[in-house]
Amino acid sequence: MLLVPGGTFTMGCSASTQYGCYPSESPTHQVTLGAFYIGRYEVTQAQWTARMGSNPSLFSGYSDSPSRPVEQVSWNMIASGSTSFMSLTGLRLPTEAEWEYAYRAGTTTAFHSYVLSPTEGQPNGFNDDKLLGNIAWFNSNSQSQTHAVGGKLANGLGLHDMSGNVWEWCQDWYGPYSSGSVTNPTGPATGSTRLLRGGGSGGSSYHCRASMRYTDGSPDGIYAAFGFRAARNP
Repeated sequence: MLLVPGGTFTMGCSASTQYGCYPSESPTHQVTLGAFYIGRYEVTQAQWTARMGSNPSLFSGYSDSPSRPVEQVSWNMIASGSTSFMSLTGLRLPTEAEWEYAYRAGTTTAFHSYVLSPTEGQPNGFNDDKLLGNIAWFNSNSQSQTHAVGGKLANGLGLHDMSGNVWEWCQDWYGPYSSGSVTNPTGPATGSTRLLRGGGSGGSSYHCRASMRYTDGSPDGIYAAFGFRAARNP
């Protein structure tokens, strides 16, 4: 896991050159967060199986499957009850605000930064959807399946696959943004759907933007596009 230093950022709508924002991504607002740890990679099939004893993933059975992200895991399987993954590991899901802050790693663009060499890359982030293949597995390059974690370039914090590969569950119930500044937000106290972030291997580039919110995640929903990464307090 990597330490994400605390700080303040602008959360919400970051359009790309090809796609605008959804209404749920607005209004933009200031968020202040304390420090936290988050997984360098999405939780893999091998990590899930080591704790849970069985592998629910659709994309199992390949030579590199243990290193691919676990999927077909519901929010409840991950985070609800004494037999959930988080209960057994002592970890937690990131909040939605923590997730976006970690994705951005100081950038304000649609997609996070990457570095190819000392003189090549997008060190300040980018908005051009045509460059997304440098950081993400999505519908243009994934062959409609997940891939081993860490195969694409990291963001400024060293986090991989924040765009694409699998949608990542967050802790929060879905709710609309308010325009005021907030500190360590955790979302509504109750709700009907949980949030996911980051886009997946079968989705378009617009799903992979920093501010894109998937708002229809039933807590017991099990899909090959849904996985997660872990977080914890310092």
